[in-house]
Amino acid sequence: MSIPQLTADDLFAYQQEALKLEWVAGKEGKDRLLENVNAVYPGIALVGYLNIIHPNPIQIIGPHEIKYLEQLPKEQYIKTIEGILQNPATAMVLISDGLRVPEALVQLSEKHQVPLLGSHSTGPQVVDYLQHYLAQMLAPRVTLHGVYMEVLGIGVFVSGKSGIGKSELALELLSRNHRLIADDAVEFMRVAPDVLVGQCPEMLSNYLEVRGLGVLNVRSMFGETAIRNRKKLHLVVNLKAFPEKGASNIDRFQAELATHRILELDVPEVVLYVASGRNLAVLVEVATRSYILRMSGNNPADDFIKQQQEAILNNNQ
Repeated sequence: MSIPQLTADDLFAYQQEALKLEWVAGKEGKDRLLENVNAVYPGIALVGYLNIIHPNPIQIIGPHEIKYLEQLPKEQYIKTIEGILQNPATAMVLISDGLRVPEALVQLSEKHQVPLLGSHSTGPQVVDYLQHYLAQMLAPRVTLHGVYMEVLGIGVFVSGKSGIGKSELALELLSRNHRLIADDAVEFMRVAPDVLVGQCPEMLSNYLEVRGLGVLNVRSMFGETAIRNRKKLHLVVNLKAFPEKGASNIDRFQAELATHRILELDVPEVVLYVASGRNLAVLVEVATRSYILRMSGNNPADDFIKQQQEAILNNNQ
């Protein structure tokens, strides 16, 4: 698992146009790492309005905050600003609504090398936009070997040992009008407490490698609709070689789905055994349909058990 590094300069570069940002002062602190500050204070949101006691890493100052600061006596005004800028939790200060930046704040930002940015967007817009952006950019992530597909609108990660047929399965699913997200290397991010999103590394985007055929450009061969950039993960399909001792040890009932742990989240998992004559693409489609039914409260195994119990009770009467 890794957490990407994001600096104040990165944020400015990515969001300059969207939030109409401009550097005001403190450019020498442009390499401050936003996520390191948050790791030290994990209970504090990354973005928030002016907070003197528990400052957010990115402090937003709008009209109300400016009005509050200007009402303070000069000595307390300077002390308050210095307290914010000297706090190790503060990584950046952003003035919203196109407001005039107080000269004292400019001078102290330069002194303490704290990035000071201005934005012509409103405070609520800045907070909402940055919270969403930072949740995506700073989410814990991991890269796993496998193929990631969208099957019937569901994010399905196909895992298994190298050479077991993952890419061939992906090709068959593509021919059945499903969509490829990533082949070989899939980057998963935990963007919310219970949400994993998978995407393809930029270098591998649009490509599928199949033994005997080489590298295929899926977008060119199957069209724009055959590719999806990212998708929430719902189901893991684990391909395994058929056991040498036969099917005696295989759970054929599967009343409960197994789980696969990714980034501390348990994802429902179905194990499919690869053997001659088995149509894996159809099996993946059915596994996906079964998952959809389970998520809506319908469990065929439970229904079967109840049906058998009722039949036994009726026969005993």
